[in-house]
Amino acid sequence: MIVGIGVDVVHVRRLEHWKTIPGLLERFFHPAELAESLSRGAASSLSLAARFAAKEAFGKALGTGLSGIVLKDLQVVNRFNGRPEMDLFGTALAALGRSGADRVHLSLTHESDNAIAMVVLEKAGGA
Repeated sequence: MIVGIGVDVVHVRRLEHWKTIPGLLERFFHPAELAESLSRGAASSLSLAARFAAKEAFGKALGTGLSGIVLKDLQVVNRFNGRPEMDLFGTALAALGRSGADRVHLSLTHESDNAIAMVVLEKAGGA
C-alpha cells in the first residue's frame, strides 16, 4: 500500500552557491554521501542537487515536511548497479516509522540546470 508520494526539483546553481559557504554542505549531507558526490568533480553539483531534492521529496512523501528531521540522517546511496536508494538513520528512520511505511522507493534525474527526485513510501503487505 502506498503511504505517500513526494516530488521535488532543485536548481543546480543553488548547490554551486552552497559549495562556497564553509560548513553548509556538512549540515545537509551524510559524510559518506558528501564525499561520494564531491568525488564526481565537475558533476558534483548535479549529484548534490539530486540528493537534496531526494531529501525534500522524502519530507513531502511523509506529509509532514522535514521538521524535526536531521538532514544528515537521510543518505542517498547508489547500489552496485547505479540504482539510487535511501538509507535512513535516527530522526529520519523514526519519521518513517511514524508514517506507517516500511519501504522507500527513490528515483532521481538531472540535467544541466535542474535535478528532480521522486519518493514513494510503501507499507509492505498491501492494504
